[in-house]
Amino acid sequence: MSSYRTILNSVKDGLLSVEDALADLQKSSIEELGFATIDHDRVRRKGFSEVVYCAGKTPEQSATILKKLAERGDCNVLGTRAEAKVHELLLPDIPEAQYDPVSRAVYIYRGEQRREGAVLVAAAGTSDLPVAEEAALTAELMGNRVDRLYDVGVAGLHRLLRQLDRLYAARVIVVVAGMEGALTSVIAGLVNIPVIGVPTSVGYGAQLQGLAPLLGMLTTCAPGVSVVNIDNGFGAGYLASMINQLGERKCQ
Repeated sequence: MSSYRTILNSVKDGLLSVEDALADLQKSSIEELGFATIDHDRVRRKGFSEVVYCAGKTPEQSATILKKLAERGDCNVLGTRAEAKVHELLLPDIPEAQYDPVSRAVYIYRGEQRREGAVLVAAAGTSDLPVAEEAALTAELMGNRVDRLYDVGVAGLHRLLRQLDRLYAARVIVVVAGMEGALTSVIAGLVNIPVIGVPTSVGYGAQLQGLAPLLGMLTTCAPGVSVVNIDNGFGAGYLASMINQLGERKCQ
């Protein structure tokens, strides 16, 4: 059976007994592959299917997991930090699979209702785009409208100030910044909505591969900021989606 809905509809239509349905439901929640144990029940618990972190896995392992996830339901599927080879391996069986070379994400988009509120992803510089696009794509696949505001770092603050209406129209803002990470504090001081800071490893020596912006964001004096790990665009996009589901609040 491909999904909980299919199983329950089969019971409703008299095509499957309750006992067989219970057995199918138990089997459908976990799938053992030897090198991976797939959590098919996650879409019910979390509202989105298990996301595959492809780095450290072989392309064949990543493609197999993604294929199994795609076969079990009708939800969007996402693999992060993937090589293009993963996409190539998926295409024969799942021709609708797509690959984004900027964020290095492979995904299967099957469409979903867009929530009324918008997630805005702001990036300080063009070098931050791989992480910013990972956040934006994650939020989009989880059913959110996403607005992208790129290359608006504090070295040219006027670029950001020209876009205040876009900041105020969002329900939650993801700020992606390397170097010293100051853009997160600047934006958080301008709006009354949640801001999620994403420090990146973009920068020179004393930037310490993202530690400098991470500490800067954690010690910000601007209230309403949460911070995810260095280069964790996926975590920021996921959290932004969860916040966007909570209500219709906008910045006034």
